[in-house]
Amino acid sequence: MEVINRELLKPAGEEKLGIKETESNGVVDKEIIKTRYENENLSSSVRFSPSSNSNVNQDDPAGDTTKPEDIIAVTPKINGYKQTIQPDFHLPKPEAPPGLSSSPPSQPYENGDAVARSKSLSESFTAVDMPSIGKFIKERSNSLSETISKRFSSLKFDDGDDDYMNNKVKSFDSGVTEFKISGLKVVVMLKNNDKEEQIKGRVSFFSRSNCRDCTAVRSFFRERGLKFVEINIDVYRQREKELIERTGSSQVPQIFFNDKLFGGLVALNSLRNSGGFEERLKEMLGKKCSDDAPAPPVYGFDDHEEESTDEMVGIVKVLRQRLPIQDRLMKMKIVKNCFAGREMVEVLIHHFDCGRKKAVEIGKQLARKHFIHHVFGENDFEDGNHYYRFLEHEPFIPKCYNFRGSTNDSEPKPAVVVGQRLNKIMSAILESYASDDRRHVDYAGISKSEEFRRYVNLVQDLHRVDLLMLSQDEKLAFFLNLHNAMVIHAIIRVGCPEGAIERRSFSSNFQYIVGGSSYSLNTITNGILRSNRRSPYSLVKPFGTGDKRLEVVLPKVNPLIHFGLCIGTRSSPPVRFFTSQGIEAELKCAAREFFQRSGMEVDLEKRTVYLTRIIKWFSGDFGQEKEILRCIINYLDATKAGLLTHLLGDGGPVNIVYQDYDWSINS
Repeated sequence: MEVINRELLKPAGEEKLGIKETESNGVVDKEIIKTRYENENLSSSVRFSPSSNSNVNQDDPAGDTTKPEDIIAVTPKINGYKQTIQPDFHLPKPEAPPGLSSSPPSQPYENGDAVARSKSLSESFTAVDMPSIGKFIKERSNSLSETISKRFSSLKFDDGDDDYMNNKVKSFDSGVTEFKISGLKVVVMLKNNDKEEQIKGRVSFFSRSNCRDCTAVRSFFRERGLKFVEINIDVYRQREKELIERTGSSQVPQIFFNDKLFGGLVALNSLRNSGGFEERLKEMLGKKCSDDAPAPPVYGFDDHEEESTDEMVGIVKVLRQRLPIQDRLMKMKIVKNCFAGREMVEVLIHHFDCGRKKAVEIGKQLARKHFIHHVFGENDFEDGNHYYRFLEHEPFIPKCYNFRGSTNDSEPKPAVVVGQRLNKIMSAILESYASDDRRHVDYAGISKSEEFRRYVNLVQDLHRVDLLMLSQDEKLAFFLNLHNAMVIHAIIRVGCPEGAIERRSFSSNFQYIVGGSSYSLNTITNGILRSNRRSPYSLVKPFGTGDKRLEVVLPKVNPLIHFGLCIGTRSSPPVRFFTSQGIEAELKCAAREFFQRSGMEVDLEKRTVYLTRIIKWFSGDFGQEKEILRCIINYLDATKAGLLTHLLGDGGPVNIVYQDYDWSINS
């Protein structure tokens, strides 16, 4: 909405302020009669704010919380006495609520009416009905707001007084009119509904995640305040067929005005440069959208996908029904919800009419597909008195937020495919609900979005994926993306902790089932990505001896991961998602943006370098301090790199100070 500012210093028809002194019980009261105007017709909503030259009492601690509709009279101080600005006589007279008596009328207005003044609190406290007062104030404030709006819409200026209009009213294209009353500054917002009235149709465009041209189109519409519907075919994959039918190709972006194809970014730039975009917009959107236009995505409807059922599911269903699942004693420990290997072998032999050797082989296949696990992770499957349990009975299940009552028994999708889908859907979420630099995230908006609902469904595919099939780069991108997605999910579900101590439980208690095992934010960061190293201020490693997750650990630590991991705080790197094909270059880009923004500062006079505290916490990944400084030169802009090179090259001492960490949420 375009906004117009107009400032009125002394409106025509202003009445002088009348000050009346009365004496009661030795106290002098002064009253200021509120000014009234008869000026130009101004419409719209009215906003009150204290004027810069106002005499309104600024010492009132509740002054900042007063709403416009709650203002009945302003009580400034003059020479130490409180002054009452009486309401305009056009406004409705307030009536005392039940139980509250009124004092004799005070200063009358020109029409003979007067506004009664209530007694002081000390005089009438015992007779006050507080609920009635609240109801009275609420009713009268609503009536007052409506009357004030009507009153200002009836103001008129003298059309012949050009000097007055030029000198007293300042008009801009902002849609706001400001004029001053003694004690108040009134701002009238002029609503401009012309654009909304003209645009009756719908702007839609097809897009993909991480597409630069789509980002340019999205930014163009946002800058002009134009509402649009985005159909991301990486999120709504079945809409790609519709795109091909409408345009003849799957190329994006493709913009539609109602049901008419406008074109892509080239067509948009051409029309914008020629200055005809607004006219074309009015021409194409002057009528309501027809049913032939691309339909907006509907919340709660999933794409129908062919899910192949795991060939072992039939066997698993029989075992779940027939196995005696009980609490057992093993190695002086009570093991809950388990069964013996020999018991499962007997059920398989009896029900499927197979030999013992075949039954044992079936048990090993079930273990490899993560339907069952040894209670202590000692073996895949063996006949005898070894105890096993189903995945859904694992003790970590209550902490896993991608478990929704049952495990996913469909044939596991390749981990790299699930990782790519996770990258695309989370990138689409950030494009819609994060700032352009990804430093601020709208978690409330994400939680209500269709994209996030689909993400919650997607992460159930992680239950039984085979992580051992991932290459090193694929594994690095997979777990970086999973960590950052889990942080967003965790903040939405459990909230963001406000300190280092609360952060520890946050990082450990929010978990996912991935490949048959539980993974928390802590185990992903320190166990997988940091090659099973201790977290800061911890005495133990994430994975102990014999832990199956050790097979997934990355063999070497890449220190740049710390500039790609977002933990949802203002001091952490911006949230982003990575591809396995360009993971190394993307991590370098993340480090460069982090250091150029706020991760490092140089004070040449004090010979001091200010570094992010992340480097101190994970100093073991970065090496010695001077090695760190030489390393980060590659990720600095020319100015910072020059200053740091000078400090390191002149042979003098260099002080390193670590910056304070801001734990507040990055919303």
